[in-house]
Amino acid sequence: MTARVVPAISRTFRFVNKVGVVELLIMGVAYVFYELVRGAVVERTVEATSRAIGIMEFEQRLGLWAWEGKMQAWVLSSDLLVYLFNAIYVYGYLPLIVGVGAWLFFFHRQRYVLLRNAFLISGGIGLIIFNLLPTAPPRLLPWPLSDQVVDTMSAFSKIHYDLNPATFVNHYAAIPSFHFGWVLLLSIGIIWTVRHFWGIALGVTMPAAMFLAVVVTGNHFIIDVLAGTVVALIGLGLALLLQRYGPRLWRLILPGRIFQHLARSPEV
Repeated sequence: MTARVVPAISRTFRFVNKVGVVELLIMGVAYVFYELVRGAVVERTVEATSRAIGIMEFEQRLGLWAWEGKMQAWVLSSDLLVYLFNAIYVYGYLPLIVGVGAWLFFFHRQRYVLLRNAFLISGGIGLIIFNLLPTAPPRLLPWPLSDQVVDTMSAFSKIHYDLNPATFVNHYAAIPSFHFGWVLLLSIGIIWTVRHFWGIALGVTMPAAMFLAVVVTGNHFIIDVLAGTVVALIGLGLALLLQRYGPRLWRLILPGRIFQHLARSPEV
């Protein structure tokens, strides 16, 4: 019985994995879980706002807060720049993740698996931070500090907020910035995979543009970006370790027959 069932399960798994069904389920469930857990601290307004004020004061001592003001003033000098960076903030995030992810999945599966694991690991770390340290973005600083920051998404184009149901919106998940951290992971994946000038140029431009977008739209402090970078790179480092030592762990966990059949499947 086992001799027939295990190969059948293995063949079925290889097929659904090849066409992407397994990945859609994994990433779909992970994203919904991420958004639901991320939204669990929406009532902790006072704590999140106090932490944002603390970050602003820390940035003032470092001289970063003045730079954020100058960057936003430059963008606000032109409606075209405002719409450009609003668009980068929206369309340079989830649509980019889906597009680059699909390209890597179908044409560079090993690289895809590495980055997928980096996303999942860093996302898990981020959920812990969101719940332990809820933080409001600069655009939600209380008056009179709010006069120093313009919420360009609400003032010029509300598409980002309107596209997300209230259940999935957590305004107090500013740190770490995954808008930057995950785009950085995509950029690293592109540079590793496309080893020529245009690949490197795209890989450098994407995080630079997103860095400006998250700051000038009033959605993240520079400190949030730095935290997003650290968490993303930790996720990548752990994913590299998993890629190297993962098969040994699976060999210990799974029965020998099942491991041998799954080992013939594309990487998972």
